Amino acid sequence: MKTVYDIDIYENLNEIINPEHSCLVIWDVQNGLVSRIFNKDEFIKNLSNLLGKLRTKIPTVYTLITPPVKQFRSSWAYYSMMKRFGTDDPLKIADFMAKDTPERELHSGVKPQSGDIVIEKPTASIFIGTYFEYMLRNRGIETIIFTGIATEIGVESSARDASNRGFYPIIVSDCVSSMDRQAHERSLENMAKMFICEKSEKIIENI
Repeated sequence: MKTVYDIDIYENLNEIINPEHSCLVIWDVQNGLVSRIFNKDEFIKNLSNLLGKLRTKIPTVYTLITPPVKQFRSSWAYYSMMKRFGTDDPLKIADFMAKDTPERELHSGVKPQSGDIVIEKPTASIFIGTYFEYMLRNRGIETIIFTGIATEIGVESSARDASNRGFYPIIVSDCVSSMDRQAHERSLENMAKMFICEKSEKIIENI
């Protein structure tokens, strides 16, 4: 570790993911997404193992897709959802991840336990429309370990946002996934150039 202008600069993985200033994010691991990813069994196995090792050491934060009230969604939100669901009628858009539906529930293999935090969020960034950053600043957290679905959407978007806010973004490469394997691989390749991408085994060894 180096210090400049009273700022501590972490230089190796052990320093960066020190439990004193780290947290784990489980991004959108909901039934409706898990059922559609390309490597479901491997993903859940890896994530469950990582979660079991880290949960007692650092705060764990889950996210839930929570679309805004229909009357207050943006024009862009309707446009993109119309494209996604193949309709030209905004009133025919599927009620994606509606509350009290099985698809919205967190997967049973990695469900929250007492003390874990669940955040409802309306966008593909954990920082927009939530109190997540406020929580981290209060706790003195500087490193965010990202896992979840989908790699190229919410995970990458949140990691970019974290970096722009001065946090250390860590991507656990075998604990993120997607419905699109090629997009997942491109995203990991992209993020490895900007952030820190490591497999779960390496994270467990250094925390």
